Amino acid sequence: MRSLKLLALPAMAAAMWVTTPASPAQVSVNIGVAPVCPYGYYSAPPYECAPYGYYGPEWFSGDVFIGAGPWFHGPHDFYGHVDNHYDPSHGYHGPYPQRGEHPNPENFAHHAENFHGNEMRDGRGHEGHPK
Repeated sequence: MRSLKLLALPAMAAAMWVTTPASPAQVSVNIGVAPVCPYGYYSAPPYECAPYGYYGPEWFSGDVFIGAGPWFHGPHDFYGHVDNHYDPSHGYHGPYPQRGEHPNPENFAHHAENFHGNEMRDGRGHEGHPK
């Protein structure tokens, strides 16, 4: 009788596992709105504001940042220059602009001639070269 009780528990568990209907997974991701940063934001969480000089001129349209990370607004095959000396993962410890801060208009007027990029990025956090 005792052995019958010991077999009953695993049998009931197996029966419940077999007869339990599968439920579809529901995933909801809400990334919210893109950060408002004067010179763009880094393409990886926590999406902090990038300093002036990190992004090359091709990342801007009419002095407006076209995006990076989940909010990227460029074409799928887009690659643009960045200067990773301004990347905290490459040792940058200088000043960062605050979210909502207004850009200095003088910076954009001369952005192309002052920029010294050393890397290509696709806006989704991938380094590489255009294909």
